[in-house]
Amino acid sequence: MRVKDLLRKKGNAIYSIKPDNTVYEAIEKMADLNVGALLVMEDNHLAGIISERDYRNKVILKGRTSKTTFVRDIMTSELVTVKPTDEIGTCMQLMTDQHIRHLPVVESDDVIGVISIGDVVKAVIEDQKVEINSLKDYISTGYMQ
Repeated sequence: MRVKDLLRKKGNAIYSIKPDNTVYEAIEKMADLNVGALLVMEDNHLAGIISERDYRNKVILKGRTSKTTFVRDIMTSELVTVKPTDEIGTCMQLMTDQHIRHLPVVESDDVIGVISIGDVVKAVIEDQKVEINSLKDYISTGYMQ
């Protein structure tokens, strides 16, 4: 399965915030949307990502306050992205190696979606179920002949 197939199934909603918003606004938006990260967009361009982990590590544990700290001050700006044509297995490997939970999907410098580790795991499980069922069918048909 490829990233584009996953996006076709899950949708390509992009939840974002601007770098000059406060971290409080970002956390509030994440809570409202029930997501763990937001893309940081500036002039329709991907500038970074802010996650619950950024909040924990760069605000709470540093003694900052979310209402006076700006997204730009704690966002991750060195992003790992994937293309719609990338394989889901590649995404899983990237997420594991880089210790990240969200991957922006970029095509021709445009963000067309975001996939999470949960999306990737679900896709892998679905693929494995299909493969297992195919093998079961093959085995049961092969022995009946």
